Amino acid sequence: MNTADIASSQPAAEPQLWRLDPEIIFLNHGAFGACPRRILELQSEWRARMERQPLQFLVRELEAQLDAARAALAVFLGAAADDLVFVPNATSGVNTVLRSLEFKPGDELLVTNQEYNASRNALNFVAERAGARVVVAKIPFPFRNADELIAPILAAVTPNTRLALLDHVTSQTGVVLPLTPLVAELNRQGVDTLVDGAHAPGMLPLNLTQLGAAYYTGNGHKWLCAPKGAAFLHVRRDKQKLIRPLTISHGANSPRQDRSRFLLEFGWPGTWDATAALSVPAAIRFIGSLRPGGWPEIMARNRALALAARKILCSALSVAEPCPAEFIGSLAAIPLPDAPPDAGPQLPFNEYPLQDALRLKHRIEVPVISWPAPPKRWLRVSAQLYNAWPQYERLAKALMQELPGN
Repeated sequence: MNTADIASSQPAAEPQLWRLDPEIIFLNHGAFGACPRRILELQSEWRARMERQPLQFLVRELEAQLDAARAALAVFLGAAADDLVFVPNATSGVNTVLRSLEFKPGDELLVTNQEYNASRNALNFVAERAGARVVVAKIPFPFRNADELIAPILAAVTPNTRLALLDHVTSQTGVVLPLTPLVAELNRQGVDTLVDGAHAPGMLPLNLTQLGAAYYTGNGHKWLCAPKGAAFLHVRRDKQKLIRPLTISHGANSPRQDRSRFLLEFGWPGTWDATAALSVPAAIRFIGSLRPGGWPEIMARNRALALAARKILCSALSVAEPCPAEFIGSLAAIPLPDAPPDAGPQLPFNEYPLQDALRLKHRIEVPVISWPAPPKRWLRVSAQLYNAWPQYERLAKALMQELPGN
């Protein structure tokens, strides 16, 4: 990795490649991603093709095109194409698995205290419906080493544990969980793992076959920079008969024998706009072409920039870095002073007045996150190819102006 690139005042890819507002410093790629112009144009081409002859496209061509898209994505993820299906987003993937599995009173569903709120809500829903119990493993933040993450999770496993729902990268704190040893030990104890990998594809190197989790779902619209509505669900071959799509459609009683019931059911949920999913291979190719070293260089570059940003901000605020660098990908969380009593989060997306001030006064889009609960709050920065070192320096100066006592 060329460290001079990280220190450069220029982004690693031209900002004009994206449609982001040039008047805003966008440091929140982790929320919804950003799709390059070229990929959005390609998606429009797919839509035009669909609308030119809808029956030809949807009935006669779409399945083969989706097969090709799944095959390209599978190579990127280290997976078999027949173990992958497209879903609208990772939240849908989590719900798909949870709503398919059968639980009973006395079963325990394991989750951490840093699970993404939408996924935790889905877990609560199925547990309440079945009379099962949600067990919360409290992992610390800040922390010093992997044992502080692994030990509380494994200590919460009992003979009644049926499933563990784990983030690959925590949304609130940007921590990359040590999934490989966790999944291996949970498998050894007979506990299936559902991985909420919303942030992982394009941020971290993945080999889903080697990981061996029963279920893994991830987004294409975040770090892969595919259009919104592109996500996947990976189901281990021995578990596929258990998993049904949220929408039961024609595949449920198809007489076809040329593909698995898993692919038949997920391949046709009804009339849908598949153009986001069909654009995923092009997004993988296009983003990978933006640096000489391809995706490995891009992941390393974004991670190095996130670590540099964390250092800048922690230094400006005179706070310690909350975790070792090895647990950081392209997101980093920085502790902020407690929120004043009248500065609670505002609905619908729990934005703090500080977040509004940074956007309105300083033209910086960056999230302020309450965790574990108000008044505690964190600033979470993202690093993508259109970001550069000076943007985080500007953020540091803005924080010094907005936070009391500076």
